[in-house]
Amino acid sequence: MHVLVIGANGTTGKMVVEKLAKSEQHLVKAMVRKTEQASTMKKLGASPVIADLENDFDYVMEDVNAVIFAAGSGPDTGSDKTTAVDELGAKKAIDYAREKSVERFIILSSVGADNPSAYADNESFYHYLKAKNAADLHLVNSGLNYTIVRPGALVDEPATGKIKASTKLSSIAGSITREDVATVLVESLLVEGLHRKPFEMLNGETEIEKALEAL
Repeated sequence: MHVLVIGANGTTGKMVVEKLAKSEQHLVKAMVRKTEQASTMKKLGASPVIADLENDFDYVMEDVNAVIFAAGSGPDTGSDKTTAVDELGAKKAIDYAREKSVERFIILSSVGADNPSAYADNESFYHYLKAKNAADLHLVNSGLNYTIVRPGALVDEPATGKIKASTKLSSIAGSITREDVATVLVESLLVEGLHRKPFEMLNGETEIEKALEAL
């Protein structure tokens, strides 16, 4: 597949780009905001394209048949930036992908995005989850062949290659490495059982490929 990675310069996004570039099954286009970030993408094996989620960027969808949306402001940025990137930016990407008849759309969401009100006592995280929820619902209603990936707490530790995954985990206590999340995003592209499905995940005891197939 020819895959566009949105949020390619983020920590997880760079891992996604690198894994796609090393794969014999995919070509990768990396969307970055700044010209100076393009050289990093080239070194990782991607074709960079300069665009900003807060402006028009429909042209980045040319010649791709899959999108991995890994952009995110994070729960610790201001509410305006969270809305602009995690909700409005994602919605625009979804709309552009629909207009271009993109075959697959994978979005990196978050555990809790299906029920933001459960986190109403944490204002910034609540706003972040509301933005993710709005983007996820927009994707579900878009008609695109989507997968919504909802990891728990992200950690910068070595990949384990093992996860536990479910449409709804019985407990979200735990964490997952960013590299394992990146692997899941890439592998989700070709798992038919994940079509039009959301799922939650943490590091666990099952190899990623088997865990995804079980879904």
